[in-house]
Amino acid sequence: MGAQWKVKHKEAAANAKGKIFGKLVKEITIAARNGADVATNAHLRLVVEQAKKASMPRETLERAIKKGSGQLGETVQYHRVTYEGFAPHQVPLIVECVTDNINRTVAEIRVAFRKGQLGASGSVAWDFNHVGMIEASPDTPDADPEMAAIEAGAQDFEPGEDGATLFLTDPTDLDAVQKALPEQGFTVLSAKLGYQPKNPVTGLSDEQMAEVEAFLEGLDNHDDVQDMFVGLAG
Repeated sequence: MGAQWKVKHKEAAANAKGKIFGKLVKEITIAARNGADVATNAHLRLVVEQAKKASMPRETLERAIKKGSGQLGETVQYHRVTYEGFAPHQVPLIVECVTDNINRTVAEIRVAFRKGQLGASGSVAWDFNHVGMIEASPDTPDADPEMAAIEAGAQDFEPGEDGATLFLTDPTDLDAVQKALPEQGFTVLSAKLGYQPKNPVTGLSDEQMAEVEAFLEGLDNHDDVQDMFVGLAG
């Protein structure tokens, strides 16, 4: 769980197309503020690729780009807000939200943290590294993630889910590495900036882990929560 927590069976349980699309639409809208051309907007290019892999309808994708770049004349402004704190049993946590109403979101996040501890800015960020995260799957059984990481310019790698590999990069190298990985025999599944814990919590009992999981799942179900990064080993 070190690099990024995910709800158990999240994709199957959530039936989550609508939820996934909602998050991607917000991300596309924000990215498109810096231009609607994916050739010159690296952030937008990354999110558009994720949207295509998630089978987002073309009309939805194009509308989100136009909305973000101001082509539709709409005034909805999304803001990215980061919260820090602890889940039960002092598990450090960074929560990234995207919202059109910061006051509403912070009030609701405070309520969601009632079984944990919401901290001030910087209260747990020091215990995480800010990194680029690229999840990629090997094109052939003999694809070597270590060699791919070296050749593509990644800082490190670790096993991902379902046979994939999580490549970790310097934040400024995210776009370059995700472009280079296909040449090394890996298909990029997702690419984003995130947080990797330096000292993940270990040794929780099954009961304690269940409490942490329930807390995280409750947060993840909040509409404004875009991503969560948890200092939890396992």
